[in-house]
Amino acid sequence: MSDLKGKRVLIVGAGSRSSDPDDPPSNGRATAIAAARAGAELVVSDRDRASAEKTAESVGGAEVLVVDATDPDACRAHIDAAADLMGGLDGLVLNVGIGAGHGLADTSTKQWDITFAVNVRSHFHCLQAGLPHMTGGSAVLISSIAAARPISGVPAYDASKAAQVGLMRHAAKEAAASRTRVNVVSPGLIDTPLGRVATAGRPDREQTAIPLGRPGTPWDIAEGVVWLLSDSSSYITGQVIGIDGGLSTL
Repeated sequence: MSDLKGKRVLIVGAGSRSSDPDDPPSNGRATAIAAARAGAELVVSDRDRASAEKTAESVGGAEVLVVDATDPDACRAHIDAAADLMGGLDGLVLNVGIGAGHGLADTSTKQWDITFAVNVRSHFHCLQAGLPHMTGGSAVLISSIAAARPISGVPAYDASKAAQVGLMRHAAKEAAASRTRVNVVSPGLIDTPLGRVATAGRPDREQTAIPLGRPGTPWDIAEGVVWLLSDSSSYITGQVIGIDGGLSTL
């Protein structure tokens, strides 16, 4: 397991869409649990306080913040608040994302704009506020295989996830001056509550041929994120790390 002892980490989007204990955790909740197991000090944030508090309970206690990711001032303020609570910031995980619309013809301007506000603009503001708090730290953006392949059927989602990658590369170039790293984790088909909703809306998703023969789990994503937060990946920045069972090779 990667070592995060002494690391102060904020996970944005640490809640879960489902409250059913039989459902898998979200990528954000699984990452919080894995980071805590690796020794990190955590602040967890989400737009839903109850969901974030459930994540905090899952890790044995963590500070909880509530944020509307579409509000630029709120994004900045809650990053600053997390840094104040922990006395600094060594790790930042941005796990905020939605999809709206379907196909070009059935996607409205409003759906396009809100998807970009959540999936890209919030990341911009969080990085803008977070990187100045970090020296020698690590930021990880959770994107999607949809950044490279039109796999979702939702053009706003696909385009916004590709935009996240461009944002990450620029942030990585700037942050290198302070020895801070910025990378993207790109999940494939992952069994999360949101993934199950996507499958219900597009049943053929479940029939996708994955080279390793199974969908991913939130723990697959969490371990990759924790590794990128740790010093074990200290020479990796500006990269897209695919965690997709080989799906991106097809």
